Amino acid sequence: MNLNLSGTINIFKLFLKPSLCLPHVSVSTFNEIPSPLEKAFEGQGRKPNIKAVVLDKDDCFAYPDTNEIYPSYAERFRQLRKEYPGRRLLIVSNTAGATTYDRDGTLAKELEKATDISVLAHRIKKPGCGDEIMAHFRSHPEVGVTHPSQVAIIGDRLMTDMMLANAMGSWGLWIKDGVKPLHEKSIFSRFEQRLGPFLMARGYQPPNPQSPFE
Repeated sequence: MNLNLSGTINIFKLFLKPSLCLPHVSVSTFNEIPSPLEKAFEGQGRKPNIKAVVLDKDDCFAYPDTNEIYPSYAERFRQLRKEYPGRRLLIVSNTAGATTYDRDGTLAKELEKATDISVLAHRIKKPGCGDEIMAHFRSHPEVGVTHPSQVAIIGDRLMTDMMLANAMGSWGLWIKDGVKPLHEKSIFSRFEQRLGPFLMARGYQPPNPQSPFE
């Protein structure tokens, strides 16, 4: 049974604090991710220092259940890899690399081969794997990440990717429309596409990550 216990537990937090699922920035598709990425989060006195980026896979840069970078996103993917080379770019998926789903790591290895990017092996699914992400970056000191505010999370789901970002104290960029047409998306994804604008229209804002120097 492929149950996301982390997601089930954390969803109850939204009843108390709905802003936990909101992004700091939203774009329609992967191609619209700003370059340089840091500028997307600037404003209102904020000047982020993003040293690493965490990418979701399904409906973010790849069609669900495939490993190939969606053809029309190939150039932006190449640019992002250039902006955040080596270990500074990390894929965190609730399929490939999630040890409760990808038990022998085969999916993670296939995805790493297809993208040339490290895939995190994590025990707890998003949004609850923030500690595992930070442990990964700290195990690679060349990346320079010492605080969650130096990390940006990019993904298509509010209740996993964006909630992960806010739970960590990182920056969240929401890929609102993604790869799949709306009529092919899950009921949860379609609900989130209504939920995000609904909450923001009522004045809810995501928590502002605090750097260790503030």
